[in-house]
Amino acid sequence: MSRRRTLGTKKKIALLVGAATMAGGGAFVMANASNAAQTTQDARTKAAQDAGVCQGLATALGNNQRFIEGQRADPDAQSQARIENREAVVAEIERKQAASGCAVGESAQDSQTGRPQAGQPPQAGQEAGQDTGDQAGDRADGAAQTGEQVCAGSTVTLSGEGGAPAASSNQFPVGTRLRVTNLDNDKSTTVEVNSVSGSCALLNDAAFEQVREEGKFLIRRALIEKVS
Repeated sequence: MSRRRTLGTKKKIALLVGAATMAGGGAFVMANASNAAQTTQDARTKAAQDAGVCQGLATALGNNQRFIEGQRADPDAQSQARIENREAVVAEIERKQAASGCAVGESAQDSQTGRPQAGQPPQAGQEAGQDTGDQAGDRADGAAQTGEQVCAGSTVTLSGEGGAPAASSNQFPVGTRLRVTNLDNDKSTTVEVNSVSGSCALLNDAAFEQVREEGKFLIRRALIEKVS
């Protein structure tokens, strides 16, 4: 006659504790792996954002430096004043590069190429940006206006200049109204060109704030329209 062997109470408790410990350890390992993956993803996201900020500032710096070079190569009566203004803008962009942890003085050329053309400053009494719309609502208000798409494929960045919302351009004369739409967030603004620059449309700080994505200094997918 066989006898059934039974486990003592203490041995059962020991086995249960061991199993619980193993399960807890597995959960701890999985939690650590999940946290590590999230940390890596967060680091990659931040790095991508930082790269976008630095690229935008580098593009803005390159635009202004190219403009200064063009004015020195083909000066007119207003060139010296424009150069001094843009040198102050360059200093401000470099300050932003330092504050953002970017390489100070690093510049990049915008997608628009070509030599800046000489232009005239705003006429007395002309308020730059006085017809500026209000972010996304501007696009709806401008529906009745004729918009001709220009500079297809161009990116848009900021000039670093202050003042009321306005733009500068190497293709359109002072007084031209341009509507710039950020297709990544559907925000748009309509501004007047009040000076020349090294790209199709370069927004000053106030105009760029109306259409930018937070933490970015470059609009990669932009719709630029000449508004009549």
